[in-house]
Amino acid sequence: MAYNTLIVDIKDKIAVVTLNRPPVNAQNKEFRNEIMELFDELSDRDDVACIVLTGTGKVFSAGADIRERPNLAGEPGAYGRHNRLVRESNNAIMECSKPIIAAINGPALGAGFGLVMASDIWVASEDAYFSMPEINVGLAGGVTFLQRYFSQSRARRMFFTGMKVSAQEMYRLGLIEACLPADQLMPYAMEMAREIASKSPIALRLAKEAARMTLLMPTRDAYRYEQGNTVALSKTEDTREAQQAFLEKREPVYKGR
Repeated sequence: MAYNTLIVDIKDKIAVVTLNRPPVNAQNKEFRNEIMELFDELSDRDDVACIVLTGTGKVFSAGADIRERPNLAGEPGAYGRHNRLVRESNNAIMECSKPIIAAINGPALGAGFGLVMASDIWVASEDAYFSMPEINVGLAGGVTFLQRYFSQSRARRMFFTGMKVSAQEMYRLGLIEACLPADQLMPYAMEMAREIASKSPIALRLAKEAARMTLLMPTRDAYRYEQGNTVALSKTEDTREAQQAFLEKREPVYKGR
């Protein structure tokens, strides 16, 4: 798994994906294509149960590489292709079948914050902050995601001003699981990843799918969907093993079936 803009390390069913486009992990065409390729592959790999996403250096991701922008407006169709790539690289993370922990090691700006919001669980270092600063370069994008997580007032203030929100404030708002000294970030994220990876792979896959799909459904239909998953899981060998291990006070041994 060789990439120019990503570093991938897989061990003990955990894939650590490190954004690696110094100095600020800005996202260009190559970066986004590699994100799609990698997360599509990780989604299908049986040796991966959980993913930790982080960045090199002191910045998680500064967002889109603004140097690509001037070349888009002058070529018919170029902006459409660019926007499609932006959407689908984000969707590759959001739709990945494996739980994703974003270990945010520094500022997450614009499309960098988008990578965080496409992940399942967020933890951050104390020097991280979050922003949608597109307005500062004459652009406007990202309010769709901001309004999903913040109040209307805060989301629109961030969108209209490019306001920065500190990791401490994100923790106060209940949007991140932890706000930690930098040297504690990855150990914390890895401990959580190991706990997730210890669960039944079939149950994890359906849990991730349910977490994503039920957001799109009315509450009545969403809960019925979850109940259908529970019925399907009850017929698997892994569920029988989990229940037997619980009764016998031992760790379960899952076979993925």
